[in-house]
Amino acid sequence: MSLIGDGLEKAVQKAFTRPAPKSAGAQMRYLVKQLGGTKAVAQMLRVSQRTVERYVKNQIKKPRPDLAGRIDREVKARWQPQIRAKAKAKAASTGGIIIDTRARLGYTAPIGSTDQDRIRHLTLALSPVHAARLFDAQDQGVSDARLQEIAAEALKEVYFQDGGRRAGSLDEVRFTDIEHLEFDL
Repeated sequence: MSLIGDGLEKAVQKAFTRPAPKSAGAQMRYLVKQLGGTKAVAQMLRVSQRTVERYVKNQIKKPRPDLAGRIDREVKARWQPQIRAKAKAKAASTGGIIIDTRARLGYTAPIGSTDQDRIRHLTLALSPVHAARLFDAQDQGVSDARLQEIAAEALKEVYFQDGGRRAGSLDEVRFTDIEHLEFDL
């Protein structure tokens, strides 16, 4: 995925009420149940059907690192879809989302202002409108660059313009060189 997309996914995963399966066998059994067969799981993970069957029977217990990452990612992407949907809906309607970032931020403004980009560490609460825009864009599968633009627009409104109380003449906010990015619901 992407930096911002992964951050949004981790924030939603914090809302899970039960932990996802941990062992390779349990994860494979869950994927087989979700996808309806070992053949579909094998195609998705790019392994043989026999390999999937051996994981299901616990004949293989420790997958190689690249396969373990793919299995874990696929299980977490499908784990507790109703809880995931409720968390996104709450953030998009009432709760909003918190962004904690350390990145280079700057803006385009009229001549005479200090618009020099600089590294800033910000922890801000974004409104439900911004959370909805981020989650909707992520669900539509937009690129990381577009998610970064949406996040920059949110930071412009919340941080630089303070909800319309200042800096009304800002044109564009630059949100680059992200060193740290974390979201929380």
